[in-house]
Formats: sequence, structure tokens, C-alpha cells
Amino acid sequence: MNFKLIFSIALHLMRSRLKQTVIAGVGVTFGIAMFITLVSFMYGMNDLLDGLIINRTPHVRLYNEIKPSENQPINLAEEHKNDVNFINSIKPKDRGKSIYNAKAIIQSLKQDNRVFDVAPKITTPVFFNSGTIEISGIANGIDVLIEEKLFKLNDYMVEGKIEDLRQNNSIVIGKGLSDKMLLKSGDIIKITTPRGNLASMKIVGIIQIGIAEIDDITSYTSLTMAQKLLGAPKNYITDIQIKIHDLNLAPALTKEYKNKYNVDAIDFQTTNSQFETGTTIRAIISYAVGIVLLIVAGFGIYNILNMMIFEKMDSIAILKATGFSGSDVKWIFMILSMVIGVCGGVLGLVFGYFFSNIIDVIPFNTAALPTVKTFPVNYNPAFYVIGITFAIITTFIAGLFPALKASKVDPVEIIRGK
Repeated sequence: MNFKLIFSIALHLMRSRLKQTVIAGVGVTFGIAMFITLVSFMYGMNDLLDGLIINRTPHVRLYNEIKPSENQPINLAEEHKNDVNFINSIKPKDRGKSIYNAKAIIQSLKQDNRVFDVAPKITTPVFFNSGTIEISGIANGIDVLIEEKLFKLNDYMVEGKIEDLRQNNSIVIGKGLSDKMLLKSGDIIKITTPRGNLASMKIVGIIQIGIAEIDDITSYTSLTMAQKLLGAPKNYITDIQIKIHDLNLAPALTKEYKNKYNVDAIDFQTTNSQFETGTTIRAIISYAVGIVLLIVAGFGIYNILNMMIFEKMDSIAILKATGFSGSDVKWIFMILSMVIGVCGGVLGLVFGYFFSNIIDVIPFNTAALPTVKTFPVNYNPAFYVIGITFAIITTFIAGLFPALKASKVDPVEIIRGK
């Protein structure tokens, strides 16, 4: 097989039907460009939402949950332990929110190679008081530097920096809370705890996560200040937040730590199960739309090649009569199809990147997301590899069947028919 000659013949056939060839190529280009644009934009949105929800959630959280005791006295009694006991009006057991021996647990976790880092936390309901205004909310006592390392709180700060919490009697409040109480950085806010303790604290920053339900009630202070506020000892910790290297290990580690440390545990997949389902569905829709566009472009190539074969029956018959085999003829049309696919695919990648850049600079200003200035776009190279691969596969299949048809043309029948 003289590949150079076959390639030259394929190019000649393309030039003879240049308009139809260009239309087929434009179909592939449009399909790939839209695929790249849609997937890049959709994954950019997913990354943004991940930052709002999943990245703000520890991969594994250890805590004490208020729940009924699993072992009731009657089940422990020798004479009744083998019976089926029905117990009504069981009251929940309050083990206390503090995790027993929390500091030792944290040290043990930090020595685990699977763990990236660990952040202690105190969560308590409080009342925020400013003049005659009183609003219920949540105070989070955090280890400032570790919390910033794991959850990047500074990315959500509207005023001040999270490191300012290292000052005495300082607090960072949510944007919704500051708007309701007409407070700003530098103002004093009074806080009342469930135990009746009252403290006056200076606002050193305002944070906006982007979720109104959180921004309306949340506040942050240092771990030490939270312990003082509650009148609790220095080992008082209600939550242990764990970030791990491999997210896929989260469910297994949750079960392991729950049994090992005798605490309640939950992983981020369970906490954000509904959100992750939405992320998966959006990704599937993006790929589905892109693939459908490529399939439609493939049908266009198929129809154009079929018409070309029908119109070039004489040329095919002459080629076969002059010594070209069926395989040679097949490769002429396969090369024609692949040239359309590769050229259209490459142009599609270029236009896809161009359209993604246009989206990336469109202003996207919203009060809920002050740190986001433009629409998010993900420029993952994998999208471009998938796009060109789909283009080549689609055009290969679209050109295969017409090429096989052309290879089976009988030159004697064609010439006799003429």
C-alpha cells in the first residue's frame, strides 16, 4: 500500500467536495468547542461549590452526640438479657459535649501517616447582645493557625484577618449577623453563654461564607477564649476535625476512629451526601451534552461520506480497475474521515479554550460571594484530552462504514451499468 499516494487521493476527494468537507469539520469543531466550554464551566462551578461546602467540612469529625443509651439496665440483667425487651419513654443520655482525653486523641491522630492535620474546636450556642438586640447564634472556638491552614478562612474574610483572633477578647462574626446588629470591625459585642456567663468582646473581623443560614448565626473566637467564656478547663474540646491525605479513606477511618476512641464520628461524604449527588449529576449532564453534540457531528460526516461514495462510484471503479485493492480504497475514505476529525477536533480545542476564557472574564458579582469576581472556569488538561479522543473515535466510527462500503464496490458492475 502506497500511503503517500492514498493520502494524496484522499486530499483530492476532499478538495472536490470542499464545501461539504468544511461543513463536516465545522460540526466536529462546534461539538468539541461546546464540550470543552460546558465541562470547564460546570467543573468550575463544582469547584466553587466545593469550596463553599466540602472544603469547609472536615474529612472526619469526632464529637459526642446526645442519644439514648444503647445498653438499658433491663438488658444487662442476667434474668432478662436473653429476652426480647420492649422499653418505652427512653430519655437521651447526656455524656457531655466535651471529648474525654481530647488532647491525647489529637496527639495520636497527628502520628497517623494517613492524617494531614488535626484541628480542635469548641462549638457552643450563645446569645449575641447589642443594646436591646438579642440574637441566638453559634460561637466556634478554634486554634487559629491550624484552622486557617485546613479551611482557608481568610478567603472568606470581608474585613480583617482570621489571625487577629489571637488578640485577647476578640471575635469574628458572620456578615449576616453584622448586618442585623449594625456592627462593624472595632465595635464591642456582648455574648451570653448557656451557663449564664456574660462577656464583652471586640469585633476584629467579619466573615462571609456565602451561605445565609451560616452567616446569620456564626462567629469565631480563639480556643482559649471560648474555654474562658464557658468557664471550662483547658482540655475542654467538643469537636476534633481531621483532614486526611486520601479522601477515599474517610468512611473507613470514621469507623476505625469511632471504635478506637469511643466517640461519635462522621465523614464528609455522609455530611454532604445530597450536595455530592448534585455535583455528580451536573458533571454527567455536561459530558452527556458534549457526547451528543459529537455524535450528531459524526452523523454529518457519515452522510457526507456516503454521498461522496455515491457520486464517486466511477472514480472508485477506475481505481480498482487500475490495481487498487479494496483495502486501499477503504483507507482512502478512512484517511478522509480522520483528517476531518483531527482538524475539526484541534480547532474545537482552540475555540473551546477561547470560549472558556471569555466566560472567565465575565463579571460575577454577588453579595453572597464577595471573593468571587468572575464566573469560575476549570482549565483541567484532562478535558482537552477527552475532547480530542472523543472527536477521533466519533469520526473514525462515522467514516468506517462508508469506507467498508466503498471497498466492496465491484468495478465491473459499475462500468457495465454505465
